[in-house]
Amino acid sequence: MENNQLAQRVRAFRKLKGYTQLELAKELGVSVAVLGSLERGTRKNDPKLLNHIAKTLEISYEELMTTKEE
Repeated sequence: MENNQLAQRVRAFRKLKGYTQLELAKELGVSVAVLGSLERGTRKNDPKLLNHIAKTLEISYEELMTTKEE
């Protein structure tokens, strides 16, 4: 999955679950800058962080990483 697609999915799931960037960053133990760069697609994908995001948002890693087209 391209960074831009993943960035959009992370942002969409975060908003769907009602988190602000600040709230989710605190839950994840990362800075808002880290989360923001991930949501802009400018950060290299970190599987550990992505897995932690999925668990925090109560979705599967596969759900976060795959689009309907895949």
